[in-house]
Amino acid sequence: MSKRSNNESRAENQQERLVQIGWIVGFVDGEGCFSISVFRNRTTRFGWQIFPEFVVTQSEKSLSTLKQIKKYFSCGNIFINRRYDNHKTPIYRYCIRNIADLEKEILPFFEKYKLQSAKQQDFEKFSVVVRMLRSKVHLSKEGFQEIVKITGKSIELESSETTRQALLARG
Repeated sequence: MSKRSNNESRAENQQERLVQIGWIVGFVDGEGCFSISVFRNRTTRFGWQIFPEFVVTQSEKSLSTLKQIKKYFSCGNIFINRRYDNHKTPIYRYCIRNIADLEKEILPFFEKYKLQSAKQQDFEKFSVVVRMLRSKVHLSKEGFQEIVKITGKSIELESSETTRQALLARG
């Protein structure tokens, strides 16, 4: 019996990794979402909060797939969403919300390994917004409005007096 060379073993590991990467890209293409929510939050500078989130959802039967993706990225959490419709089983959501994790893990991965559906366009907007948030562009009124424009949402920022009062109330 001959021993296999380290090169053969490394080649097999690399091949397995590429298969896993392709599986993740395809899975996210079908079941994932790059979401940028903008919602009211009176404790923030402009009365609105920008909230990016990478999400992959599955039913309980396929929870193991979410665990595999979480293991691969080594960040994020899996949450359970109880359902109150005609479905009996809950939905599980693998989410990454932390800006640093999104920038360090998710953006480089999907920039290198492109999505094949229209979700690629969603990802491109998402990556621009995450980087803008990371560089604190959203802290200026112009930067905040630029991010909101990228999301395709339309919101009215509160008047400067309302904003000033909110800042005073926060102390």
